[in-house]
Amino acid sequence: MKLIVGLGNPGAKYAANRHNIGFMALDQIAADHGFSPWRARFQGLVAEGRLGDVRATLLKPQTFMNLSGQAVGEAMRYLKLSPADIIVLHDELDLAPGKCRVKQGGGHAGHNGLRSMHQHIGADYARVRIGIGHPGHKDKVAPWVLSDFAKADQDWLEDLLRGISDGAEALAGGDGGRFQNAVANRTAPARNSGSAPPEKPAKPA
Repeated sequence: MKLIVGLGNPGAKYAANRHNIGFMALDQIAADHGFSPWRARFQGLVAEGRLGDVRATLLKPQTFMNLSGQAVGEAMRYLKLSPADIIVLHDELDLAPGKCRVKQGGGHAGHNGLRSMHQHIGADYARVRIGIGHPGHKDKVAPWVLSDFAKADQDWLEDLLRGISDGAEALAGGDGGRFQNAVANRTAPARNSGSAPPEKPAKPA
């Protein structure tokens, strides 16, 4: 069993914010992999299903970003998991938009959601760092992360989210390299494989 957490803020006001890219990634995974409908549990919203051979619970904390660890800690204890069973998807200022990296353990680098995670479950969980870029000055960080993605971002954002979903089985199975390849096949196909990215499924009417 894996607990896969997306970080963000609840409510329509924040739904399209850069800070909510963790929520967006979980929504994509849930939709693509046939997870159960979202329901309220563990101070958050959860969906359940399988990623390959691995049972997985997806969790979007509804406590607001700065208290994310409360929901994650409650879910971890109830499901009898350890921090090693937890994967957290979050926005990353220090990666260029569209980039994505997997990391095991480490510091929180000032990210308030990760800081809360550290307080409630420690640091020994896996992270998927999803690049949103940096506004250039620390005073601009708060308005940057709490503003919506620009229209010009939508193409790379859609490719990135689909790539994360493509690689979700590998991620749940602990194969970070295969996960990264799945993301790259969507976001940089020419450089990685010399081929076009996979066809995007038609959006339902």
